[in-house]
Amino acid sequence: MMIRIISVLLLCFSSAGVLAQNARPIHLAENAPARYTVVRGDTLWGISGKYLTEPWRWPELWRMNKAQIRNPHLIYPGQVLVLDRSGATPQLRLETARLQPRIHSEQPSQAIPSIPPNAIEPFLSQPQVLEEDGLNSAPKIIATQEDRVFLGAGGRAYVSGITGDTRLWQVFRPLKPVTDPQTGEVIGHEAFYLGTARLVAAGEPATVDILTAAREIGVNDRLLPAPRPDVISYVPHAPAQRIEGQIAAIYDGMRDGGKNFIVTLNRGRRDGLERGHVLALYRNSSERVHRDGDETTTFKLPAERYGLVFVFSVFERMSYALVMDVTRAVQVSDIVRTP
Repeated sequence: MMIRIISVLLLCFSSAGVLAQNARPIHLAENAPARYTVVRGDTLWGISGKYLTEPWRWPELWRMNKAQIRNPHLIYPGQVLVLDRSGATPQLRLETARLQPRIHSEQPSQAIPSIPPNAIEPFLSQPQVLEEDGLNSAPKIIATQEDRVFLGAGGRAYVSGITGDTRLWQVFRPLKPVTDPQTGEVIGHEAFYLGTARLVAAGEPATVDILTAAREIGVNDRLLPAPRPDVISYVPHAPAQRIEGQIAAIYDGMRDGGKNFIVTLNRGRRDGLERGHVLALYRNSSERVHRDGDETTTFKLPAERYGLVFVFSVFERMSYALVMDVTRAVQVSDIVRTP
């Protein structure tokens, strides 16, 4: 289930990550266009995929030409990008004739985002990973209007435990543990986001109306105050050190995932992960038995790389990542590594 973004993603540059990538040259993609006109719906990642074999390295392609593109996040629909191959290293620049009017006429909210803005907003503004008892004291739905089993947008619920004058709330299903596929250890407790609600009448119980519903809401679901969405800054870069982990879960309880799905990784802040890190996806190695006459040999096949994930939210022992480019279905226990 995809949840739409409501905030614009800006980006800032992490010098350590960019310098680490500068240790090896960038490579242009086949048929990289000499000119490209930015259109609404483009992303920095998507445009860079037209030019680079490793699209997360677009800061290197664009930041080299500081006189033309000082901040790649200030690129707008209608501007023309020109690929300059004249030097030792290829560069992207803006066509000067269209640069100045566009910068002065467009608002920052219209600049193209760094990654597809269609799945991650709830993970930026909501406390998805909490302590095991993190919802125990939260207000709880104790009844629904007309005793409906589940509610959607427009439904009304009655909530015990609301105090104060907070008007806007988020609704969560009680926590479920996230298990490390390598060790079997619980590495976090994940609250499942259901939707938003607005307080319409205080009391015990209080009355709330359901504003949005990512899925059905019912009795015993919990409420937390809705924080103001943050404007998050990203720059994609490979980790400076070697990181290897696995996919611990696919959000929404799915068995398989694909492009733009959210996955939970069993690596977090303590392992060196940070927002903006790009990791390569590998299918876990498997064994095959080969028979030749009476002789039987077991071979362990190598792990095969099949895609990339973009880390956008990091906790102490786990992280959320957006699946960017894949050639096969994503599965729990698949490997993630420094590309």
